[in-house]
Amino acid sequence: MTLTLYNTLTRRQEPFETVEAGKVKMYYCGVTVYDYCHLGHARACIVWDVVRRYLQFIGYEVRYIQNFTDIDDKILNRACVEHSSMEAVADRFIKAYFEDMARLGIKEADEYPRATHTINGIQRLIHELENKGFAYPAEGDVYYAVRHFAEYGKLSGRKLEDMQAGASDAYGGLRLRVNVEDPEYQKKKDPFDFALWKAAKPGEPAWESPWGAGRPGWHIECSAMVRDRLGDTIDIHAGGADLIFPHHENEIAQSEAVTGKPLARYWLHNGMVKVDGEKMSKSLGNFTTIRELLDRGVDPMAVRLFVLTAQYRTPIDFTDEAIAAATNGWHTLKEGLLFGYKYGKELGWSLDAVSNPVLRPNGQLFKGHAEQLGWPSDTKMNSNLHTSAEGFCEALNKDFNFPGGLAWLFFVAKDLIGEGNILIHEGKTKQPADELLQEWQTLVTLAGVLGLEANPEVETPVNDGLSDAEIEVRIQQRQEARIAKNFAESDRIRDELQAEGITLIDSRDGTRWHRN
Repeated sequence: MTLTLYNTLTRRQEPFETVEAGKVKMYYCGVTVYDYCHLGHARACIVWDVVRRYLQFIGYEVRYIQNFTDIDDKILNRACVEHSSMEAVADRFIKAYFEDMARLGIKEADEYPRATHTINGIQRLIHELENKGFAYPAEGDVYYAVRHFAEYGKLSGRKLEDMQAGASDAYGGLRLRVNVEDPEYQKKKDPFDFALWKAAKPGEPAWESPWGAGRPGWHIECSAMVRDRLGDTIDIHAGGADLIFPHHENEIAQSEAVTGKPLARYWLHNGMVKVDGEKMSKSLGNFTTIRELLDRGVDPMAVRLFVLTAQYRTPIDFTDEAIAAATNGWHTLKEGLLFGYKYGKELGWSLDAVSNPVLRPNGQLFKGHAEQLGWPSDTKMNSNLHTSAEGFCEALNKDFNFPGGLAWLFFVAKDLIGEGNILIHEGKTKQPADELLQEWQTLVTLAGVLGLEANPEVETPVNDGLSDAEIEVRIQQRQEARIAKNFAESDRIRDELQAEGITLIDSRDGTRWHRN
């Protein structure tokens, strides 16, 4: 099975081939830290978290970098309103970012470079652009000369001639709006040129440079960070679809003008989040932060499931109905994930197998062999489990088809739930205990690839009522009442146990019970 990815640059699915065999260099354009993260950030972070997890699962060594934009007009405006500083605002919301992502189960990146910590790399890149004729100074600013880069527009498919300055018609949803009286416009040689370095303004943070005191433009920071941390060409550059133009387009122009090499082999973009069919925005009053949603009691795993039920490149609509459906779906999947913790002892599984259910894959794709999941080569997989394991990877190998992978997880989870119900009512299962162990471990492992985890210490409530011994005594008393044909007493004991959350199941082999 070959992993194929939809490449925004080529507008087609392509086999995944890395610059260096077995290794992936991946960069995700992170957040501008002026406010709490919202649902759009949640979707992007979950998607790229799972992409990274899956690449690691199938054997790649992944170096994952995510930046923080910690200098921006929005940050400066907030600092002004709060009588604070740019650094204080950025630090506060970076801390909040990590809190929110931890609740969503997002694995931390290998490194989080910040724009203000990359000034030397930014200035070095601007200097090289200037020397090569792609940048020019203007009264303390430095601008990129867009028309000097012949391939400008290759990522977005936009052409400069179709985006005439001040045109009344939008091209691709974008209109180039200019204010001829704007001092910045008057400095530019061409309306399409964009700032690499901005001259210092009174009261704003600034760094010394060959062009005078100032601060970096937005687009240049990512080009510098990628180059400093990952090199000239990386394997995957990821971000939201709203960044394709102009941000990612400008990154390509900046980086490739200097290096003469592709900035990234694959450009991947996640779709946007809508709320009840409308674009999410503060002005519409439908802006929801991650912490607001989770503080309302929505399970973080339900949020993950909601995100993963849609193809990652398409828009997704956040509604009360959608999150309710995701919550119900998570309850089903969670029940399957808790199967081993509930029934492992009764099925005779070892304590180690129950305590450490995550399998250790050997770094190869499933090819119909049990050892691909870390089992000994002589282990036999039942046909359903074999099909489910292969189906999961086949789905994710097709441009990270998360919904397709989830379908196989639900198939396994429902099978385990059914076996649990049979065990409760009949005292035995249809499948052998060792096959059920394989099935459960596979479910836990593959769900973990999607970041879906059920913690038994959290999910399984501790019963503060009757102990097992007390329940057995009550059952014996009930049995004695039945023998004496005192059915009223028998029913009373049963009803009392039911009120305590204990269900009794009578059969020819005796009475079994389970906690609700």
